[in-house]
Amino acid sequence: MSQLVDRRLSGKNRSAVNRQRFLRRFKVQIREAVKQAVSSRKVADLARGEKISIPAKGMSEPAFHHGPGGRRNIVHPGNREFVRGDKADRPPSGGGGGGGGSASEDAEGMDDFVFELSREEFMDYFFQDLALPDMVKKQLAAVPEVKRTRAGFVSQGNPSSLHVVRSMKQAIGRRMAMSSSPREALREAEEALQQLLDQGRDASPEADALREEIVSLKARIAAVPFIDTWDLRYANRVDKPTPSSQAAMFCLMDVSGSMDENRKNIAKRFFMLLYLFLTKSYERIDLVFIRHHTTAKEVDEEDFFSSRESGGTVVSSALVLMRDIIRERYPSANWNIYAAQASDGDNWENDSPRCRELLVQDILPLTQYFAYVEIETEQPQSLWREYTQVSAASRRFAMQRILSLEDIYPVFRELFRKKVA
Repeated sequence: MSQLVDRRLSGKNRSAVNRQRFLRRFKVQIREAVKQAVSSRKVADLARGEKISIPAKGMSEPAFHHGPGGRRNIVHPGNREFVRGDKADRPPSGGGGGGGGSASEDAEGMDDFVFELSREEFMDYFFQDLALPDMVKKQLAAVPEVKRTRAGFVSQGNPSSLHVVRSMKQAIGRRMAMSSSPREALREAEEALQQLLDQGRDASPEADALREEIVSLKARIAAVPFIDTWDLRYANRVDKPTPSSQAAMFCLMDVSGSMDENRKNIAKRFFMLLYLFLTKSYERIDLVFIRHHTTAKEVDEEDFFSSRESGGTVVSSALVLMRDIIRERYPSANWNIYAAQASDGDNWENDSPRCRELLVQDILPLTQYFAYVEIETEQPQSLWREYTQVSAASRRFAMQRILSLEDIYPVFRELFRKKVA
């Protein structure tokens, strides 16, 4: 039987194998901790690591202990209190001696074990909860790459980036500059010598002096090197971020009494996934949060997901506020505008037709894409029926229903199955 021994050096990440084994062993506890972290994290802060704490009691390993009964001999090393023949008190029930006491700051219970998940590990657990295919996880969680572009030539660089043509041009120019004066003097000396030869004075002292000068000038010209280290030129490449324009992402959500915490949690996961999707195409993204019940209000992210109001629902108030914000702060000529609306479908009957008119006439002409998700298990209501007419009339509008967390990514994929124009 063959045995293979891997003797390769582990590099700087020597504990990578142990870390992966640890993550697999406590997968359930880590996944639960990631859920709690997502619920308290902002949308724009999703793509970063997280410190995870696991209760120490959940990390205990099986061990053998002495039971309360039976007869046994115990050796106490370094004993100064007992002599042979003395009787030691039996330890309390369940005690097996040794350390491992439960310690904490307030002397109650055991401290939690805290460690930090990397960005990639945190994103993996986030996508696992959404049941994403592995290929899509790699696409959304990938670190943005810069593009290598040409940036002229430099005099120093890697030999593999040597630009031969540019180097030869530099050499030709240098030789011409260094030998231009000697060549001009050589041409004049040869003409003067030729005149002396035509006059029959080839043995005169002037002719001998010209011959010596010609030899000296030719040697000076020949001393100019064909190519010098100063002539070498290397192709220069720099890291340049891929050009991208700016985008504004509007998040609209119903915060009336019918939207419980479970529905809000599903909506937050959907908004996070949409934000990650947009960061693949846009470098700058402005987030605008609009909550509504009977009235709409622009709020920060904390109030957006935590506040809850009583009373009915008037969806058109949020659409009107979104339209006004776009006209005031985000002109469509300079911004790519996306919107996602999450609701349980509840709305006043007379308000749903107005929502359809606002979308068709005012909002969709200003936006790149508008996605509506209805988080409801019951039959569709009037708002869904009105939005169905909008979806049939415009390719910029899409709508789907979400029933649970597992439905978020399939719905998201259905909403964005085509490239947004």
